[in-house]
Amino acid sequence: MIRLPYPHLARNADQALNLDGYPLSHIAAEFDTPTYVYSSAAIAQAYQSLTAAFGDRKHQICYAVKANSNLAILALLAKLGAGFDIVSGGELARVLKAGGAPKKIVFSGVGKRAAEIRQALEAGIGCLNVESVSELARISGIAQELGVVAPISLRVNPDVDAKTHPYISTGLKDNKFGIPIEQAPDLYRYTARDPHLRIVGIDCHIGSQLTDVSPFAAAAERVLALLDVLILEGIELHHLDLGGGLGIRYTDEHPPTAADWVNTVVSVIDQHPIARRLPLMLEPGRFLVGPAGVLLSRVEYLKPHPAEGKSFAIVDAAMNDLMRPALYGSVMDIVAVRPLPVCTPAVWEIVGPVCETGDFLGHERHLALAEGDLIAILGAGAYGFSMASNYNTRGRPAEVLIDAGSAHLIRARETTESLWVNEQIPVNYQ
Repeated sequence: MIRLPYPHLARNADQALNLDGYPLSHIAAEFDTPTYVYSSAAIAQAYQSLTAAFGDRKHQICYAVKANSNLAILALLAKLGAGFDIVSGGELARVLKAGGAPKKIVFSGVGKRAAEIRQALEAGIGCLNVESVSELARISGIAQELGVVAPISLRVNPDVDAKTHPYISTGLKDNKFGIPIEQAPDLYRYTARDPHLRIVGIDCHIGSQLTDVSPFAAAAERVLALLDVLILEGIELHHLDLGGGLGIRYTDEHPPTAADWVNTVVSVIDQHPIARRLPLMLEPGRFLVGPAGVLLSRVEYLKPHPAEGKSFAIVDAAMNDLMRPALYGSVMDIVAVRPLPVCTPAVWEIVGPVCETGDFLGHERHLALAEGDLIAILGAGAYGFSMASNYNTRGRPAEVLIDAGSAHLIRARETTESLWVNEQIPVNYQ
């Protein structure tokens, strides 16, 4: 049986796995493998669960584009009313191409290039989340050149332990992100005197894949303490942005619900007489798209070990298609698309064809597999395709969206020839 939080996955009467009623075996037959497959209904349901949790309270959900930046996904979220949290000029261009409203865009990231800042100001985005003194000076200079006033928020680092993987922790003093919260008052005073900058808010983000709400509450309390200082300085704010990071279930995690997350931060913020009147922003990524996607792959070869060693199921997806297991040691559920009762279940290492021992998708999976079988890696809608590469000169997978009972190709599989289209051989080598 497929377990929550994948309610859009089910098995037909013949036990074939389907996504929103569409058989994944049909996806493989039509679009080949490996292929990412997403449920539009699952994304919409996740988004609506967040907005419903806010009730009548003023808020804005800004989807973290880095989680999955396909234009179709962005267009779906824009249609639902989402804003967007971006971290590059490329992501800004994608959001605008997909129909995202510029005023609902916040631009985060520690290394914004001058051209990206100029691009953002010319587009008229809602806010630049500033992460250093040098960045603030650069934004001011570019705003002066353009003859505009740049809307900014300081991303403060509250030194809160998010209790997550160290690679995706962003709110500790040893992390590269944000401005130490104790330095923020001086920087807000400086900003308030700059005619080319307009303070619009405070931003805070402490990490990703959080499965406990207490760090969110701790960060909110530290933001409120900063707000008290700013109020005494006469500095006016127009929003509070508490970032994203809500986790999902990959195997046996028990993450908070959307309502748990929203109620936790709102209960802290709304105790403050000024903060309760400010719109609250959140920047979810994984929560909105992670459970909506699977990576569909086919078993190419089985290498059962004759003695006590490991047995390998070599599939056509690899670490270049899905980096999370190799990069973070992440554990993701892997299931057979069509279980074959005639096969004897065995314990398999699920590995890909890339020439690295680190090319694995799952360890010690108890599955009944035969060569040619299809498998689905669950919870692959976030940080799957967006982190994919062309390592070993492998084209990135196709992407398919299931919407209203139909399968839509939203990104074609890369051809081998497309991989060197921007490369040139010097004339004297020819």
